[in-house]
Amino acid sequence: MTRVIRWRGLVLPLAASALWLGAWSAATAATWVYVSNADSQDLSVLELDRSAGTLKPVETVPLAGMAMPMAVSPDKRVLYVALRSQPFRVVSLAIDPASGKLRKLGEAPLADSMANIDTDATGRWLFAASYPGHKITVNSIGKDGAVGAVQQLIPTAPNAHAIHADAANRHVFATSLGGDNLSAWRFDAETGRLTAHEPALTTVAPEKSGPRHFVWDRAQRHMYVLNELDAAVHVMAYDAARGTLQSVQRTTALPAGFAGKPWAADLHLSPDGRTLYASERTSSTISSFRVDASTGQLQPLGQVPTEKSPRGFAVDSSGRFLVAAGQESHSLSLHPVDAATGIPGAPTRVPAGKNPNWVEIVDFP
Repeated sequence: MTRVIRWRGLVLPLAASALWLGAWSAATAATWVYVSNADSQDLSVLELDRSAGTLKPVETVPLAGMAMPMAVSPDKRVLYVALRSQPFRVVSLAIDPASGKLRKLGEAPLADSMANIDTDATGRWLFAASYPGHKITVNSIGKDGAVGAVQQLIPTAPNAHAIHADAANRHVFATSLGGDNLSAWRFDAETGRLTAHEPALTTVAPEKSGPRHFVWDRAQRHMYVLNELDAAVHVMAYDAARGTLQSVQRTTALPAGFAGKPWAADLHLSPDGRTLYASERTSSTISSFRVDASTGQLQPLGQVPTEKSPRGFAVDSSGRFLVAAGQESHSLSLHPVDAATGIPGAPTRVPAGKNPNWVEIVDFP
């Protein structure tokens, strides 16, 4: 007797069903790219077709505010967008896995103009860092994925810029671009409360270097910090048990012979952890660094040209593509990434909204 499986009203022979469902899953897998556009006050939604190496427009979502930093919920159900024009607020948007399109769940007040937002690992709390307001905050997130009220506000050193929790969800760090440091906080995921950590601050040298963005490696052994004002990249050893940092290397994202004013912006690791990328707006380049698997230290691989003033970029989950947003070109560059070297290649370009500045990439299933 032939065994069968019933699925969505279909009756399939068991031997064939695994192949059919596998093919269906592959056919329906999709990668969506979300770009916030500050001056046109909207979001660009695009599909990344890896087989063709193209970005295809899906829709433009108006937001009636200066759309800038974004974050994605841990379950990929919701996209969060901070609006940096009055009234300061965060918009929660449900993601349709099949189409990539967005449905508004709600809006919630933010305590200030926020340069960065992120969720904790549980998806119940939203962190935010305010550059002009010199503060960090925590908002609640409801069971439906919509952000709720501000439940904690903490003053910081000048120009808070980025805020993220470590993988264990026990420690939170925030950069102070004007104070040249990272502040450290203990985090209680049950209550959503941040409390002072010891040591409270890690200094980033030299003075007036402006620490901006940071990322951890997957093993949580190292943190990489990008300075905005001198375009230096710092490697810091991370003690995950203690939540402490120690500087071990300093290198640069500036091209050889650079003579302008540094204006570094964004920082990301490749999914396999082998390559670190940094964007620098004055030279309009993406720098690549080979990551030593044992020490975490960086070997500079050089720069490639990209969009004018690449404020934000992202690397897709396969590591095969890098999408950069040109703050002054109002366009996106889709760079294929060389599998052997990790270096981005010559891009194809796609129009975006006005002043695109943040990129998020979401895979389904």
